[in-house]
Amino acid sequence: MASSVNPTVRRRRLGSELRKLREQKGMTAEEVAARLLVSQSKISRLENGRRSISQRDVRDLCGVYGVEDHRVVDSLMQMAKESRQQGWWHAFGDVPYSVYIGLETDAASLRVYESLVVPGLLQTPEYARAVIEGMWPENTTAEIEKRTKVRLKRQDRITDPVNPMRYWAVVDEAALRRVTGDERIMSDQMQHLVKCSTMAHVTLQVLPYSVGAHPGMYGKFAILEFEDASDATVVYLEGVTSDLYLEKPNDVQDYSMMYEHLRALALGPDQSRQFIIELAEEYAQ
Repeated sequence: MASSVNPTVRRRRLGSELRKLREQKGMTAEEVAARLLVSQSKISRLENGRRSISQRDVRDLCGVYGVEDHRVVDSLMQMAKESRQQGWWHAFGDVPYSVYIGLETDAASLRVYESLVVPGLLQTPEYARAVIEGMWPENTTAEIEKRTKVRLKRQDRITDPVNPMRYWAVVDEAALRRVTGDERIMSDQMQHLVKCSTMAHVTLQVLPYSVGAHPGMYGKFAILEFEDASDATVVYLEGVTSDLYLEKPNDVQDYSMMYEHLRALALGPDQSRQFIIELAEEYAQ
């Protein structure tokens, strides 16, 4: 379930507030960097929430921006303190895509398109392990187990009985046809998808081969939205060595429109459920 203090989200909120203060002062990031004798990239990372923000950073920036209201400074300092706390994922050590996990943990809704594998939040333990083993063949057994445990822990966001995430997944037929592990694992995975699709807060749609070319052929992506209006919607694009987070309104709008096209092309929820039931039976034979 979402934590009461999420360090990733706190960093984003604090970075957004610091950016507003800079813009109100009429200063560029380069000018601020020159005043503080730091790199311009540090200022950008602080404002984008990609770097941990210390209370000293906040104090120095407030000084440059001429913030005299002690309540504002104290509030920003508290946010900086909270942003340096550890999220649940830090207990697993160095975890890839930890920034994304932090955002996902606090998101109110998540829309995903998957082209090659079943979405992570809907994977069974055996399927998840098979995916991780296949995608990172050089990983040790311990690393594979750690990644699997993290993936399964992330699923708390849709199984939370009190405050579950609103989850919408469009999955390409290719992801369901690709045998990952073996037929038994695939049969179990299909049955799990059927069960997940009956949850009131989960919508699952299959994009069949028959639609031909479609906007999702660029690849997988996720759109995260948050309860707090001050938290911008984020489009997440996963890469091999680095990830991309898009927050500009035009980018978010483009991906949101793309997602609406995919939803329209995909089978409806009931048709998708029946499609997956039939696949489960095929794998069980």
